[in-house]
Amino acid sequence: MTENMNDIPMREYKVGDTVTGRVTKIEDKQVYVSIPDSKADGIIPISELSPLHIEKPADVVQEGDELQLAVIKVEEDLLILSKRRIDAEKAWAELREKFEKGEAVEGEIKDIVKGGLVVDLGVRGFVPASQVEDHYVEDFSGYVGRTLPFKIIELDKEKNRLILSHREVVLEEKLKQKKERLESLKAGDIVTGTVRRITDFGVFVDIGGIDGLIHISQLSHQHVEHPSEVVSVNDEIRVKVLSVDPEKEKISLSLKETTPGPWENISEKFSAGSVVEGTVKRIVSFGAFVELIPGVEGLVHISQISNKHIGTPREVLSEGDKVKVKILKVDEENKRISLSIREAEEKVEETEYEIPQESKGFQIGEILGDKLKEIQ
Repeated sequence: MTENMNDIPMREYKVGDTVTGRVTKIEDKQVYVSIPDSKADGIIPISELSPLHIEKPADVVQEGDELQLAVIKVEEDLLILSKRRIDAEKAWAELREKFEKGEAVEGEIKDIVKGGLVVDLGVRGFVPASQVEDHYVEDFSGYVGRTLPFKIIELDKEKNRLILSHREVVLEEKLKQKKERLESLKAGDIVTGTVRRITDFGVFVDIGGIDGLIHISQLSHQHVEHPSEVVSVNDEIRVKVLSVDPEKEKISLSLKETTPGPWENISEKFSAGSVVEGTVKRIVSFGAFVELIPGVEGLVHISQISNKHIGTPREVLSEGDKVKVKILKVDEENKRISLSIREAEEKVEETEYEIPQESKGFQIGEILGDKLKEIQ
C-alpha cells in the first residue's frame, strides 16, 4: 500500500492505496468524504463502512470524522473508498497477536444468529451457543448490546473466520477464584455456603466457587439415616472448615460444629434430684444407658436399677423401655449424667403416700384406715 498520498493528483491514485478523508455528508446508503490537499473526493458505500450489517451510516460515522480509508475503485472524478477494509487489517493484526499470546479480547455482541452470537471486533466474530456460558442458556436476547471478554479459539484471516468463546473466560476465572479460595481457607474457619448436591454419604456445599464435603457424621449431633433429613438442595448454611487439602482440592466441612450441641447448658435442663422419663438405649454388664433427650444419655449403674439384687441389667430392662429416672449428678464438662431408676421409684412412692398438709394432726389410722383394711 502507498502511504501519505493526499497530495497526489487524481490520476495517480490506484486501487489499494490508503488515504485520509474527512466526512462531509451522510446519506442513507453512502458517505461523502473530502481528501485534504488533493483534488480527489470520495464515496464510502454503506457496505464498506463496517464488517457487520448496519441499518444506516450514521450508526458508524459522523460529519467531520477523519477516517483512514482504502481505495477500492478509481473513477474519472471520484474515489470509491472502504473504511471496513482498513479497520479489518488493523483488527486482524491485533487479534492475531492476542490469539498467539492467549489473551482475551473484548467486544460488543451485535446480533443473534442461528447457532450463536455475532460480535464486533473490527471484524465479524462468531460465538457458538455452546461457548457463551459454562451452563445452558435458553434465551440469548439479553446478550445483545453487552460487551464481554472472549478467548479466540479459531482464527483464519483468509477464510474470514473468527470463532470466540466467553465460556473459556468464565472457566478460567472460576479456576483462578478456586485456587485463591483454597489458599485462603484454613481449618477452624466458619463460612457460609449453599447446598449443591446430596448423596447417601454426605452433602456437597459451594463455599465461594469451590465445593466442600460434609460427611453424614458431621451433619447433626443426633444420628442421621440420610442427609436429606437435615438439609435440602439450595439451602444456605453456616459450616466449619475441618481440613483443607489444596493439592487434592478437598475440603472437609461440618454443620454439626456450628450448631449448639445437646450437652450445651445441660445442667440447666436437668438438675440433680429431679425425676424425668427416658428411653433405655444400651444395656451393658455394669448398667444401662438411658436417653433423656436426643443426643444425651445418662448411665444407670447396675446398683441403681432395682431395690432387689440382680445379676445383670437384662433381668429387668430391655432396649426401648420407657423408664423413670432420678438425676443423681450432672457433669456437663465431661458429658456425663448419673441416673437411678431405684431412687426414682422410691421418690414416686413417697409422693403417692405423702400426707396432705390439711391432714396434719389426725391419727395415722384415720388417714390410712382403708389401706390398712385392704392389707388385713
